[in-house]
Amino acid sequence: MDVICQAKSGMGKTAVFVLSTLQQIEPTPGQVSALILCHTRELAYQICNEFVRFSTYLPDTKVSVFYGGVNNKIHKELLKNECPHIVVGTPGRVLGLARDKDLSLKNVRHFILDECDKMLESLDMRRDVQEIFKMTPHDKQVMMFSATLSKEIRPVCKKFMQDVLSRGVVRSQGFIMFSLTSLIVPSNIDHRGFKPGGRGSQFGGLSSVLDSPMEIYVDDEAKLTLHGLVQHYIKLSEMEKNRKLNDLLDALDFNQVVIFVKSVSRAGELNKLLIECNFPSICIHSGMSQEERLTHYKSFKEGHKRILVATDLVGRGIDIERVNIVINYDMPDSADTYLHRVGRAGRFGTKGLAITFVASASDSEVLNQVQDRFEVDIKELPEQIDTSTYSKPLAFLTIQQKQLHFVCLVLTSDVVFHLSLAVPS
Repeated sequence: MDVICQAKSGMGKTAVFVLSTLQQIEPTPGQVSALILCHTRELAYQICNEFVRFSTYLPDTKVSVFYGGVNNKIHKELLKNECPHIVVGTPGRVLGLARDKDLSLKNVRHFILDECDKMLESLDMRRDVQEIFKMTPHDKQVMMFSATLSKEIRPVCKKFMQDVLSRGVVRSQGFIMFSLTSLIVPSNIDHRGFKPGGRGSQFGGLSSVLDSPMEIYVDDEAKLTLHGLVQHYIKLSEMEKNRKLNDLLDALDFNQVVIFVKSVSRAGELNKLLIECNFPSICIHSGMSQEERLTHYKSFKEGHKRILVATDLVGRGIDIERVNIVINYDMPDSADTYLHRVGRAGRFGTKGLAITFVASASDSEVLNQVQDRFEVDIKELPEQIDTSTYSKPLAFLTIQQKQLHFVCLVLTSDVVFHLSLAVPS
């Protein structure tokens, strides 16, 4: 069954396709069975690590990542001598390897796009994705994921599906659902398209939609905002930004913070300024070499640095669990970009704080668009802010709770199993 899935940031979309792919895949030596494409090298690296982590007890399953900035010969040698069963990569490098016949896609059974709207909105990237898609077999599962799926991009996504006349449309409240093999179903999901009856399913009729693409959308965009995320703005002039940022970093209680700027040059200069002020800062942007970008990413991910200055290169998909504050030093260019940026904090039910600098009329316009579209009231930052509102986990993740329960449905061709996992706090 093909899947288009929308769910809010930090709710486990990566885990959905990683676990479902690993559960279905049957590794065959020398054959690529699953292909995962995403829009940045850092995200590809992160996804590959998740596959490796979850496949610890699947020793026969090999995973490799392919992206630009790495010597092409290294990737060609890897494919020749140790062909992976799961390939994660960016479209440009994957397409290049496929065109050169180093990467064979004729046995791909699972084709996955992460941050699919970003990949398909860009015509150049869409062209690469389409060419790669044509190199894969017709008979395969296609899955697409993003926190933002506009009504305009949905038909583009559906063109990759085998049956665009879908009967299985599910309206979501922003929570994540596993496709085909593992489905987490919150009680407040409207299971539109599921009919009574049907074998093995307590929801009934689930098997009636397994032959059609399942579309999971969050049509109420107010549900896309993270409930544990406190959002504020500060009105100031461009000249006042550096002093205000310095004051905030001194005053706020943060584990790690991401500061977003609008250009490569501003990222470098701001990072340099913060280091001069003795802040533990590091930066990531597209002007750096791939080796340097990856080194900085690992350093921040592992907690060696507490402040990351970045462009929108890491605005989507990147998961750093210690981040509890996001600062928009420069206003993003759209409401979608804002949603993805602030989603780096307050992930998976934890608390977080997002602060946005508003320095112009165009900044105010974007802020108004965010508030109108996502039905969120973003107030001006008060002189004093309660640390407990953004620096501690929400109640259901605190140590006082004895167990955290996940309810999963594991779907096979004939039966639905109910699985409850108890995770010690």
